[in-house]
Amino acid sequence: MDTFTQLTLNGLTLGSVYALIALGYSLVYGILKLLNFAHGDVFMVGSFIGFGTLQLLGGSTDPVVPIWLLLTLITLTAMAGCAVLGVAIERFAYRPLRDAPRIAPLISALGVSFFLAYSMQLLFGAEQRDYDAFSLGNGVLFLEGFNIGNVRVPLLRIVIIVSAFVLMAVLWVLVTRTRTGKAMQATSIDREAAAMMGIDIDRVIVFAFVLGSALAGAAGVLFALRAPTFASIGFLAGLKGFTAAVIGGIGSIPGAMAGGLILGFAEAYTQGYISTKWSDLLVFVILILFMLFRPQGLFGKADIRKV
Repeated sequence: MDTFTQLTLNGLTLGSVYALIALGYSLVYGILKLLNFAHGDVFMVGSFIGFGTLQLLGGSTDPVVPIWLLLTLITLTAMAGCAVLGVAIERFAYRPLRDAPRIAPLISALGVSFFLAYSMQLLFGAEQRDYDAFSLGNGVLFLEGFNIGNVRVPLLRIVIIVSAFVLMAVLWVLVTRTRTGKAMQATSIDREAAAMMGIDIDRVIVFAFVLGSALAGAAGVLFALRAPTFASIGFLAGLKGFTAAVIGGIGSIPGAMAGGLILGFAEAYTQGYISTKWSDLLVFVILILFMLFRPQGLFGKADIRKV
């Protein structure tokens, strides 16, 4: 039972990060019907921005601000930096190809992905960056927490899980309760009709990239707090985020949340009960099965075809 509890906690931690990445895919796809394959590398850039901010603020061993403020600042800085990056990607890589055949923006997305990954590698090298979260506050993020049976739940995991769910809740409110969110919903249903009703389509699309990229930046920081980051990490993280979006129903915000959690649990249980070598394989087996038997995902709707 203790093993199951530990693996469930691992899955919840990992799944919440995947859910944040998947939300970025769903936001952009829901409006543009575009698979933004550069999104995983935005996640990677966010983890590097967070690391750079951490070093500017004194590093893990001697921060110049309290720990709670330090974590808030590195997360907000990563979100802001990735939001700006998302706007630049949309403006220069996707907007000129908005009315082009679908293969063109897809190739552009892959090009942006490689550009970001290799640029970061050339600028900062291929070595890993470790936030060294254990040193923060003399290990307070690991020493503080509570027990579930014989399983210790450190404060760091609580911070990661709660932060991810708070960000998901904020996104849900923005999309469902605000004027801009309703404009996003209208644009996702029919872009041309939304434009005729006076909605600024360009503004809505940019806002979607801002939100999605900011969430990817936050996910990058939350992930890097528990594992080292490096320049090529975005490719696999992006694929897993895309898989989570497909599982939930790409374009569906609740589906992205559910898909991320399902993927996190599946990966954690596979690592614990079978082997760590099989976890990535299982992720993509799940993707293939969904594409074969339920391509619309759990919360998505099947396309209506005129006959």
